[in-house]
Amino acid sequence: MHNTDFIQTTHAGSLPRTPELLAANAAQAENPSDPAAFERLLADSVVGIVAQQLDAGLTIVNDGEYGHTMTNSVDYGAWWNYSYSRLGGLTQGGVDRWQMTEKIRSEPGKIRLTTMRDRRDRVRFEEAYNDPNSFILTGRKPVPQPTITGPITYIGQDAVRRDVTNLVAALQAEDATQGFLPALSPGSASRIANEYYKTDEELLYACADAMREEYKAIIGAGLTVQIDDPSIAENWDMINPEPSVEDYLAFTKLRVEALNYAIRDLPQEQIRFHLCWGSWHGPHTTDIPFRDLADTMLSINAGSYSFEAGNVRHEHEWKVWRDLDLPEDKVIVPGVVSHATNVVEHPELVADRIENFARIVGRERVVASTDCGLGGRVHPQIAWAKLESLAEGAKIATERLWG
Repeated sequence: MHNTDFIQTTHAGSLPRTPELLAANAAQAENPSDPAAFERLLADSVVGIVAQQLDAGLTIVNDGEYGHTMTNSVDYGAWWNYSYSRLGGLTQGGVDRWQMTEKIRSEPGKIRLTTMRDRRDRVRFEEAYNDPNSFILTGRKPVPQPTITGPITYIGQDAVRRDVTNLVAALQAEDATQGFLPALSPGSASRIANEYYKTDEELLYACADAMREEYKAIIGAGLTVQIDDPSIAENWDMINPEPSVEDYLAFTKLRVEALNYAIRDLPQEQIRFHLCWGSWHGPHTTDIPFRDLADTMLSINAGSYSFEAGNVRHEHEWKVWRDLDLPEDKVIVPGVVSHATNVVEHPELVADRIENFARIVGRERVVASTDCGLGGRVHPQIAWAKLESLAEGAKIATERLWG
């Protein structure tokens, strides 16, 4: 993924679904009638979204996460919810995690994740979160979470094979070579109700064994797997009261070890790790600082690291890289446009953000990206304008960095 003579461009995974695909997904969920017709629509939609990314100026593209079902144009959780149908050992149904009201308290040396309504950011801004006109979680449909009631296994072989086949075919149709598919991390996969495993460690390693099958299928097709793992950073806000950084890093270390176990012996150059502080459009005043997590992120055995750097809560943290030791064979993939605002970043600003990183780690090791997925978070017109600005900003940065 190293640059040669220009800044490469990509994004964090999710892109807006077409109205036709949203309608077809809803129909499949409610009353599947013609699976073959749906599969043809999905394959054609992936061809279209790959072409659209390339036309926008992106160089490293994906399937828009079209294989991760969304039935509504506003969706903050498809990156995670898709796993519910790919993991065995789950009993479907349950309660939407955003509606749970239980208050779970942690103690020093004993961290437990609380519920979404008890998150510290949500408690601090309770009125804003509960106001439907505040543009936090606007238009989101409830999504019940399953419960783990038996051994976790991977049952998504047909689904990941379909995703791989669709993306490879779309890349070949456009004579493109660089493609990636996002997949859920063990740490994020484990954040559902558990009635089977006795310890966090048992659960995490079971999820690691299961999700490893998906990673191997993606890598085996010559694609890059992007490990989606907001839990590394986002869990901080789900711990009440706020823990010490030391306790949190100890809690997180187990999740990192499970992930490294899941990707053991897999080629690092085909593994991209994605860290974010969650995709919801809230204040994020209780996000853990990137400085506290950076070394933990770099201990993950990936070839490249994607992280938020374009939103107003974390943009200043590019300076943290002055004090970090990025191995020569690794690449960073900072967000230089954000999913958290409807304002479209000016290409000159995008170029400035790229150059901030390039001056520190080198122009060869910065791939320009988005903070997080745009699909389900901003309107399609705005999403594509942001990607076009991203590509234009990368061209400006290229001219400045290479002359």
